[in-house]
Amino acid sequence: MVVNKKTSSFSSSNNQNHRRRRRPVIQTYMSDSIKKPESRVDSFKSTAPTQQIKKVGSVSRRGNTKNKTHSNSSKRKTNTRTVQKRNGEQVNKKREIPIHPAGDNIRIIPLGGVEEIGKNMYIMEYQDDIIVMDCGFAFKSEETPGVDYILPNTEYLEKRKEKIKGVIITHGHLDHIGGLPYVMHRIGNPPVYSRNLTTIMIQKKYEEFKDLEPLDLRVVENDSRISLGKLKVKFFGVTHTIPDSMGVIIETPFGSIVNPGDFKLSHVDGKPIDEEEDAYKVFDTEKVLFLMSDSTNVENPGFSTPEHVVKEGLDKVIKETKTRLIIGTFASQMERMIGIINSIEKYNKKLAVEGRSMKINIEIAKLAGILSMKPDTLIPSEDIEKYPPDRVVVLATGAQGEEFAALMRMASKNHKYIKMSERDTVLLSSSVIPGNENSVQKLKDNIARNGAKIIHYRTSEIFIHGSGHGNREEIKWLHKKIKPKFFMPIHGTHYMLRMHAQLAEELGMPKENIVVPDNGTIVEIQDGGNKLVRLDLQAPSDIVAVDGFSIGNMQDVVIRDRQLLSEDGIFIIVVALNTRTGKLRKSPDIISRGFVYLRESQNLLQESRVLIKKTVEDATRSMNPVNFDIIKAEITDQVRKFLLQKTDKKPVVLPVILGI
Repeated sequence: MVVNKKTSSFSSSNNQNHRRRRRPVIQTYMSDSIKKPESRVDSFKSTAPTQQIKKVGSVSRRGNTKNKTHSNSSKRKTNTRTVQKRNGEQVNKKREIPIHPAGDNIRIIPLGGVEEIGKNMYIMEYQDDIIVMDCGFAFKSEETPGVDYILPNTEYLEKRKEKIKGVIITHGHLDHIGGLPYVMHRIGNPPVYSRNLTTIMIQKKYEEFKDLEPLDLRVVENDSRISLGKLKVKFFGVTHTIPDSMGVIIETPFGSIVNPGDFKLSHVDGKPIDEEEDAYKVFDTEKVLFLMSDSTNVENPGFSTPEHVVKEGLDKVIKETKTRLIIGTFASQMERMIGIINSIEKYNKKLAVEGRSMKINIEIAKLAGILSMKPDTLIPSEDIEKYPPDRVVVLATGAQGEEFAALMRMASKNHKYIKMSERDTVLLSSSVIPGNENSVQKLKDNIARNGAKIIHYRTSEIFIHGSGHGNREEIKWLHKKIKPKFFMPIHGTHYMLRMHAQLAEELGMPKENIVVPDNGTIVEIQDGGNKLVRLDLQAPSDIVAVDGFSIGNMQDVVIRDRQLLSEDGIFIIVVALNTRTGKLRKSPDIISRGFVYLRESQNLLQESRVLIKKTVEDATRSMNPVNFDIIKAEITDQVRKFLLQKTDKKPVVLPVILGI
């Protein structure tokens, strides 16, 4: 028996815990081959943070290519050329068009974070020096079914790794640090600079990847000034929902490049507090050439709710609630988490923590010295029933309605120790992330079925949630304070970036001094800092995904197949063919998943078998030798048309031919 081995195959992901213990293999979906890493990395040796982290102290202060017309067009330029085959067919073949060195121009490239919320990564290049800012990931979306995370495309950096002088991390959220374990060994493991808490969070993240070599982690603070190659870099503190957030100032011969990271303002009735004014005093004398800034909340009017107001609201709820209180929030809201724990201890209540990420972040906060707890405050969940309900607060993850998160398991009565009832009050201290509306509604429905009282930020009379990103008036304040010559909006969808660009124009910036980028857009400041240019070419920006044990460029065909499988299922045809006569040895076998229920579709299957038999025997008539590829193509084409006509569905049709 001869089996045609050109049939497709599908790979499935293993469970998450097992995945964390192995370093992914780099895989490119352009072919079936697996590309090995260029070099094997050493085992990660877990040590105390102080043994791996270098403290970077304060540093004393020291001291033409062909132009293209600048355009704000959002049309994506790709590095491809049309190649003509011998038979005259025109095809688009990916062929690298060299990107000239930056030279004396200042080059800025967003590798991620400007077409989505997440996977933030920005690079600044001058002569032989490249500085990277942030290295995050994004979670999968409807456009990327089946993958685990989406990474920035770092191909541009991989080809220039010898120029990379350092990676600066503005704060410890996953959309800014999550990509480090997957990216750093590919770009040469340059030094990583961040503040104390962020550094500990990175190290904790790396404990999940035991076989990666340790990072060169270096702690900086707001008053630090460091040298990266020929460039000087300094920092300033910003307010966010996680401590130790910072902005970056890169000094160049033509002026400073500024990235404040994720920011909001602590204010009282729209007036920034003195600490905010002090943090931004550096810009009173700074000559800012170029600003790249957060666009997340640009369409929200006014000022955001300051975190100290949220803390007061949560403190009031914790004090006055006379039932068991279950608080659902993001584990990444570390400032809020610390405030909740302080209020629990203030009113002599007990705390039970549910959710792996929440437990990890509490330990990180302790390690960083920003949280201290009484030894008897924390209790295990199994001991909750030993205390009066009004003396217990449960802090849990899952406020976005994630199916297997702690809060959903409690609401659906699948939690081992905590079952919701009318004795409970559930407080959801988080906004609804776009796309999660249905899952959050399902969570609230399940909580309501248990009779528990729900306090939500949209219905509460007191403030129990505030965004970590500044609203429109805060963004205006930042622009007026920094006074940049050129501007590029970042951190948001294209619509958010356009809104931010319009705001900059309203504040008096000339349109030609603003660029609205896509991922991979190459922006240059030329003519000694006098001209902003968007190059026609762009850095590689194809989707790079963590997909099971593999990391690589995920091609459109893979995504399209997964979308088709999720929508209309698969229809597998197994044909036993006599290669001498071209006749079928037996009736075709049909396997269907996610398309039709076979037991109730016998007529459809019978008609399909008749069609398959006729298609195969017509195709093999006068064919010698039998060409399996032609037969497979004919079966796929005819069966696909037939099923569409009969069912108005387009399953993936996969023929398997056994030559006998």
